[in-house]
Amino acid sequence: MSQKIRVAILFGSESDRHIMDETAKVLDSFGIAYAMEQASAHRSPDKVRDLVRGAPARGVEVFVAAAGMANHLAGAVAAHTSLPVIGVPLGGSPLGGADALLSTVQMPAGVPVATVAIGSAGAKNAGVLAAQILALGDPGLRLKLEDLKLRLARGEKL
Repeated sequence: MSQKIRVAILFGSESDRHIMDETAKVLDSFGIAYAMEQASAHRSPDKVRDLVRGAPARGVEVFVAAAGMANHLAGAVAAHTSLPVIGVPLGGSPLGGADALLSTVQMPAGVPVATVAIGSAGAKNAGVLAAQILALGDPGLRLKLEDLKLRLARGEKL
């Protein structure tokens, strides 16, 4: 029997998949099941809405949403759910990702998006943050996170 999907990873463009694979690798290291899906807040808004609204029935507890430029995928996801949303701003724009960072972090009151760093470091941190959120109700996962902190303190890479 397969594991229940706990994290939904959404990204705005297929060209972003390789960066979001970093989130997937972190989740794999913790044994957290996830699903990855390309969906654009602007090119396929109905798909985004349907994915988000149907996610709780599939077991999803946390969303990770990544997009570049001023694409507002994380905000679009947050508009349709009360579950935690982690936004990963991506680079590649003439502004080096600053536009993505601002459009992800500057959310109106009541519609929060936890925002991590631009690019692959942010994608990795999104995986760790998702694990930390899930660990609130999972002592085994909490122990794995404590082990990660010890390994990082020894100079090991994530």
